[in-house]
Amino acid sequence: MRGVAAIAAVMIGTAAAAELPEPLRDADYLPLDPAQIRLGQLLFYDPILSGNRNISCATCHHPKFATGDGVALSLGEGGVGLGPERRASPDNTPEQRIPRNAPALFNLGAREFTVMFHDGRIEVDPTKPGGLRTPMGADMNKGFANLLSAQTMFPVLSPDEMAGHYSENDVSQAVRQGRITGEGGAWDLLSRRVAETPGYAPFISAAFPDSDGLTFTDISDAIAAFVAFEWRSDSSLFDAYLRGQRPLPAEAEIGRALFYGAASCSDCHAGAFQTDHSFHATGVPQFGPGKAARFESHARDLGRMRVTGDAADAYAFRTPSLRNVTQTGPYGHTGSHADLAAFLADHSDPKAAFARFDPALIDLPDLPGADDWRHLEDPAEQAALSSAITLEPRALSASDIAALVAFLETLEDPEALAGRLGIPDAVPSGLPIDR
Repeated sequence: MRGVAAIAAVMIGTAAAAELPEPLRDADYLPLDPAQIRLGQLLFYDPILSGNRNISCATCHHPKFATGDGVALSLGEGGVGLGPERRASPDNTPEQRIPRNAPALFNLGAREFTVMFHDGRIEVDPTKPGGLRTPMGADMNKGFANLLSAQTMFPVLSPDEMAGHYSENDVSQAVRQGRITGEGGAWDLLSRRVAETPGYAPFISAAFPDSDGLTFTDISDAIAAFVAFEWRSDSSLFDAYLRGQRPLPAEAEIGRALFYGAASCSDCHAGAFQTDHSFHATGVPQFGPGKAARFESHARDLGRMRVTGDAADAYAFRTPSLRNVTQTGPYGHTGSHADLAAFLADHSDPKAAFARFDPALIDLPDLPGADDWRHLEDPAEQAALSSAITLEPRALSASDIAALVAFLETLEDPEALAGRLGIPDAVPSGLPIDR
């Protein structure tokens, strides 16, 4: 029997070199201001940006969990604790779970990221005011440094994520009344909180020396600068391989050849960040509250179709980047798989996997009143989701799966996983930090 290294050599020869991405360069990333990065670090970890001052960006995007939170569907506002230990507070029980898995934050400062969120509801669009298309339409503020900056402005408006519910605080009241922009709007209220916290003054003046007064656009620019700096990920073993500096281990080389060859992974997971930034219906099981307006009663999540209105986009979700993917589980837009190898096996034949999905494998923190499996119990909904699957099955053996996982391990970047600045010792508000 031929050894792994010999098999790898054959597969290397059959994999077209042209399919490999070019090595990443500094020019592939947006320029950053060090003073804005420092301000953004504090704001990212400070609960001051939540309506009830009890949850920060880091609560659901924590370095301890590779910039996610390690659970399938998060408990945002009303939760207590961090990561898999987070539970519903008996004094302020969440109304529902966050309907989608918390995405990782790696490389979001790269120029090619021009669409964000699982459904791509914000994206670069030169024809729109400010050059961005967002759910706010013409009401969206202008002057963002980039798309990542605009993205940070939305979680603070979500009652389930950071704003709080209905009349719990001034921010949630403004959101409920539709007052987002302008004086007295939700973003203005949060900006005033930060500006009126004395400890922030020197950081604000350093980051925005020409500003007449702190705006939420400034806040979002600073958070975006921090995220882009802290979790830039381009120093993995695979990056060294692309630069001709190091070889891949034999099994990882087999996985690389499969990834860019017979397994066709790179059809969607293309380019330097292993994503085509497009949308595909892959049959990830749907559970939890679904993506619905408060007045709607369904538990489905139509993904990209909610943005475009095009039935052809039903149940399609954005291709995630695979940088540090071995650390960012659970996987899928609902976090349906805790194990990466199991996810790859199901992903290779999604219709068959969809039919045998076992909800008992999902560990969701208890939430009183939650009807998490409603979608799974509706035959019509299940048939619609299954029929939307566009991926063709791929015949992958257990050894193929193991080789693919070995290749994906070469995308781990220890520097990015650790973070460059880390968690601050304290934040100017004096509020507790999730650690």
